Amino acid sequence: MSRTWSPPFPLDVGSVLGPLRRGAGDPTYQQDATGAVWLTANTPLGPGTLHVRRPGAAVEATAWGDGGPWLLDGLPALLGADDDDSGFEGHHPLISETRRRKPGLRLGSTGRVWDVLLPSVLEQKVTGTEARRSYRELCRRFGTPAPGPVPVGMMVGPTPRAVLGIPDWEWHKAGVDSARRRALIAAAQVAHRLERAVELRGEAGRKLLRLIPGIGVWTAAEVAQRSWGDADAVSFGDFHIPAAVGWALLGKPLDDEGMAEVLAPYSPQRHRAVRYVEASGFRKPRFGPRFSPRDYRAM
Repeated sequence: MSRTWSPPFPLDVGSVLGPLRRGAGDPTYQQDATGAVWLTANTPLGPGTLHVRRPGAAVEATAWGDGGPWLLDGLPALLGADDDDSGFEGHHPLISETRRRKPGLRLGSTGRVWDVLLPSVLEQKVTGTEARRSYRELCRRFGTPAPGPVPVGMMVGPTPRAVLGIPDWEWHKAGVDSARRRALIAAAQVAHRLERAVELRGEAGRKLLRLIPGIGVWTAAEVAQRSWGDADAVSFGDFHIPAAVGWALLGKPLDDEGMAEVLAPYSPQRHRAVRYVEASGFRKPRFGPRFSPRDYRAM
């Protein structure tokens, strides 16, 4: 199954799809040297694989599996066709300049909650190294092989049913502590209801996600950013983002309260402003050693 689509706007495929990647070893997402992207998903029709490349003006996509038609139908939204940046104004020089340099940076929408929610919960209050290791382990043990002639090792992430069947010792083996485990089990039990958040969108969608014990403002924002391209969903509570925003825009670190104040002029597109900060290439100063990850498997 294949589709060709010509975007009516500047488009950087790698930048739009990049937030879906959970580390270099993500078994559900790979990008080759040409910039072509392979990704897998659990769709309403079943598991699917999507290959996206842009050899010229048009985007060429090929899909495999029961979920292939659904993935092809959602290609424009995935690449930011539903993103509306009208009214956005860069109130800081760095954001204005990044917006000028990167006109192809848009907010894409996967159209699904579960596949984004699972890795987002795993990233709660741990280092990226820990979270990505756990995600790889769960995908390889409880996911399904990706349909199609995919790169070696690609998998479709675990379904809600698969997550509910994971025994305690397997959670431990994957390095997932009890708090994140409970949040994932609670979400898996009502996963079909959580998909409605994509229809509600905005604060209403995020509020629905936060009804699940263990899913707070940060996790709901991380899901909203990717599932429906929420331009105003800021990841408050993040260990790195407030300081990065502060150093980039003011030359000093900020906490959540300070970041909220700085981003206030960008409402209702505060997350878009953060994305431009992240895409600018600016790096905040480092003053100490990196945080050492914990290995829950050894406890």
